[in-house]
Amino acid sequence: MSIPTPHNEAKQGEIAKTVLMPGDPLRAKFIADTYLEDVVCFNQVRNMLGFTGTYKGKKVSVMGSGMGMPSIGIYSYELFNFHNVENIIRIGSAGGLSDNVKLRDVVIGMGASTNSNYADQYKMPGTYAPIADFDLLRKAVLAADKLNIKTVVGNVLSSDTFYNDDKDANDLWRRMNVLAVEMEAAALYMNAARAGKKALCILTISDHIYTGEALSAEDRQKTFREMMEIALEIA
Repeated sequence: MSIPTPHNEAKQGEIAKTVLMPGDPLRAKFIADTYLEDVVCFNQVRNMLGFTGTYKGKKVSVMGSGMGMPSIGIYSYELFNFHNVENIIRIGSAGGLSDNVKLRDVVIGMGASTNSNYADQYKMPGTYAPIADFDLLRKAVLAADKLNIKTVVGNVLSSDTFYNDDKDANDLWRRMNVLAVEMEAAALYMNAARAGKKALCILTISDHIYTGEALSAEDRQKTFREMMEIALEIA
């Protein structure tokens, strides 16, 4: 496929080698406005905003991914395969499952379990385990320590269903010490593996499914900055 693609109007060279991907395109705009200098908007197709600028002298891009694995599957595939992107760092919210995570904790997805059939396309002769790139993961943990930000590293769940008719599903994932549930990381990790590129998912616990706690809009803005800053430091 040539570029621009049907989903991204950026031209060759307009996107940095590292892209931060929040789900919400308005969060991408917030990051660009708050942290980046010399910002240029490279994509407005379907309002999936993308920006390139500099952070501490480094060229960095940030772009929304939308919700769910089909959406991030499209955008990350095109970034990896058509725009020469080497690293994608997802930064998003998650619902806590495990007692080992609390509200506001930053969770780094070492692995991404999933209830999705996304991996079927690869025709693997077994069950594929989507995992983060270790170099990005290690750098994120070190950056968080330097910034004095608490992180929890482990397995997350990338779910195709936000409203699940199976009321026992969360209990079963929790029993296997899955830390939190989100909706994109597994597809991102698989796309990166297939393309020979690197990916990482950094999440903030915005609510906890078992305690019923949830962050206010103000708390989300303040807390979400921590995972943004970790991602920017390793970009």
